[in-house]
Formats: sequence, C-alpha cells, structure tokens
Amino acid sequence: MRKNYLDNIRWFTVVLVVIYHVFYMYNAEGIVGVIGKITDLDVQYYDVFQYIVYPWFMVVLFMVSGISSKLYLDNHTNKEFIKSRTRKLLVPVTIGLFAFQFIQGYVNVSISGVIQSDEMPMIGKVIATILSGIGVLWYMQLLWLFSLFLVLIRKIEKGKLLKLGGKANFTILILFVVPAFLTAQILNTPVIVVYRFGYYFFAFLLGYYVLSHDEVIEVLKKWSLILLAVSVVLGIMFCINYFGDNYADKPVNRSVLFVTYGYFMCLAVIGCFARYFDFANAFTKWMSLRSFGLYVFHYLGVSSVGLYLAKPGIISAPVAYILSLVAGFAGAYILYEIISRIPVYRWAVLGIKKENHNAKKEMKTI
Repeated sequence: MRKNYLDNIRWFTVVLVVIYHVFYMYNAEGIVGVIGKITDLDVQYYDVFQYIVYPWFMVVLFMVSGISSKLYLDNHTNKEFIKSRTRKLLVPVTIGLFAFQFIQGYVNVSISGVIQSDEMPMIGKVIATILSGIGVLWYMQLLWLFSLFLVLIRKIEKGKLLKLGGKANFTILILFVVPAFLTAQILNTPVIVVYRFGYYFFAFLLGYYVLSHDEVIEVLKKWSLILLAVSVVLGIMFCINYFGDNYADKPVNRSVLFVTYGYFMCLAVIGCFARYFDFANAFTKWMSLRSFGLYVFHYLGVSSVGLYLAKPGIISAPVAYILSLVAGFAGAYILYEIISRIPVYRWAVLGIKKENHNAKKEMKTI
C-alpha cells in the first residue's frame, strides 16, 4: 500500500526548492555563484523566505528517501536496490552531464564569469562547464552514495538497528536532535557547502531505521501540531538572529539554532503530512509524477532568465522574479515531458528505462 503522504512531501518540498532558487538567484546576502541583488532596496526583507526553508527542506528529502529505501528493500534484494539506485541516481549525474546537463553548466559558469575569463585555458573552461552541470543534482550524488553505505550497514547489523528504531518514542525522537547537531559539524566540504555528508547521512539513516516504522509515524502524527508550533518559534528566532548572514555556510549552518530548527521542522512536516495529507487525488498524482522532472530541470529556467534577461537589465526586477518563477516551473515540465519520451536519451538524462507511464511511477520511489 502506497504511503501517499511521502509523495506529497516530495512534490511539496520540490515546489519550495523552485521558489527558493528564485529568491536565491537574486539574493542580497552576498551568497556567490548567482546573479545577486538586482533591486534598489536597502534591505530585501522578502529574502527571509530563504532562511525559513533552507535549514530543513533538503534534510526532509533525505529523511523521506531513507523511508522510501526501507519500503523498497522490503520487497527487493540489495542487488536490485543498488542496480535501481545506480540507474536512477548515478547515471543522470555522470552520463547525463554530457547528454544534457552541460547546458546548465554553461549557464552556471557564465553567471560566475568563468567562461569569460582570459586567464583560464579552454580545456579548463570545458571541464568547469561539465562539472558545473551537476548543479542541483548533488542531492542525487549523495543519495546514491548513502544507498551503498546502507547496504553495507544492513549486512553488518542484520536488522537489529531496524528493530531498535521501531521502539523510538517521542522523547527519543526529540533527543535525536543531539546526533543531528553533532553530525552537522563533520564531513562538510569547503567552498561547495551543499555537500554535508555527516548531516545528510544521519537524516537518511534516521528515515530508514526510525521513521520508516508506522508506530513512530503515529507518534509524530499525535504530536505534529506541537512540533509545528515549536518549529515556528525556532524559525522566527533563527530568522531574527541570522537574517543578512550567509545561512548556507559556517558558522550559521552548523549553529545550534540552525540544526534545532531544521530538525524539528522536519519532524513537524512528516507528522503533519502523515496526519492531514495522506491522500491522493488528480492534482497530487499529477504533481507527484512530475516532481522528479521539476527538481532536475527547474534551475535551468531560473538561471537562464537571470543570466540573459535580469543581469543585463533587459527586464525590471519584479518581472525578473516573476519570469524566473514561471520559467522554472514551465521549463522543467516541458523538458521532462519531452525527454522522458525519448528512448535511450531519457535513460541518460533521467535514469528512465521502462515505458514512460511506468517510468514515472518509478521516479516517485527515490
């Protein structure tokens, strides 16, 4: 029986990711690699949206991926799991870079100025263009790696940790904020700050070993509104304390408030969705079937508007925001509908092998 609330969390979170990237593209907080501030405002107060969602929206996706991995492994072997994850996750971030994502890479290096540099040799520009095509696919890289480690851990612990995770009560769930904070301090890469191996691996394992149990979800459903209220308070405190600072890098992204707010919001989101949004209708099914494509392709539309229209001042700031949002959604859906129907090419770019209608259902299990 499909857990509809997991599908709904996925597409809802991906929608937030798209909106986030629009604000991120024109942020006034000095976060590099994007167009940056294009308004005449002294303070872009609406940038607070980035601070509201950044501490938790990718963390909750890793938790959901952990839960989904448990559901998949209930009916498949380790070998089938790795084979499936390799096709769905690794192929798009390796072969897919040469098949399509180099286009995103070109836009990225153009925004950063690398492509216009006279100091870098052509071969360096080509390599930078291809690697920059990874973009938002970093999530898929980490998820594939975590899947490999999960298989290894399963062979070592032989189901003991899974049984133990099913016994987690509300107090234990709250106390898990401690290892969340500790893992947020380790295995963080410099410069490319999205690669937080320790923190995201913890979230993935928590999803697999603890949150995959129906009994634990029932606990979260019971306390969901309390968790949401606490998260709102923590979120307000986080925004007040850190607005204007680089929320994506140290010390902010390793602070107690960042991790605590992010962790409790993840529990609140999972609990609230399990309690109130565990259903499927025509709209949610449509969104779920296309959430993967929206995630993979949305940034191309957002960044292209920024590079070719907003940066040279061809359009005004309000139009740039609106057009970036429209291009993010429309461009992603159009590209997905086209590429997902092209044999072989859809395998290289999206990891799709089967007939399209079955392939779309597959993508929801990531």
